[in-house]
Amino acid sequence: MKLELKIPPAIVTLIIAIAMWWIDQTLEYTWATFDTVLMIEFLFLGIGGFLGLAGLIQFYQSSTSIDPHKPGKTSRLVADGIYSISRNPMYLGLLFILAGYGFYLSNILTFLLLPLFVGYMNRYQIIPEEKVMEEKFGDDYLRYKSEVRRWL
Repeated sequence: MKLELKIPPAIVTLIIAIAMWWIDQTLEYTWATFDTVLMIEFLFLGIGGFLGLAGLIQFYQSSTSIDPHKPGKTSRLVADGIYSISRNPMYLGLLFILAGYGFYLSNILTFLLLPLFVGYMNRYQIIPEEKVMEEKFGDDYLRYKSEVRRWL
């Protein structure tokens, strides 16, 4: 099955980050900005980095493909470790990184793009991946899907 997503998730994240920067530069209103503690920015960036790295490491340890364009190459259903908390920790990590960037920009309007990221990833990456996983792993994947949330 061919995925609908043509743009790699990392590039989608970069596009959203650039759009956040543009919003911050263009729509800087005092009512839409806030002061943030540097620690909050680093907390979100750190959590995002941890989630993404933990997902990657677990895929490598399971000797399965991490290529988001070719989920059919997946050789094993990974459902333990970080994948027992989220079915998509790498995408969740990217979302946390974008949120950390939003805190860094301190412009509340930039957070309006986070639901766009989630919606886009759900529609063009995750749902097609889930179809492939259902075909490949059948009832095991359906059980996993019923027990673990898509994002968090």
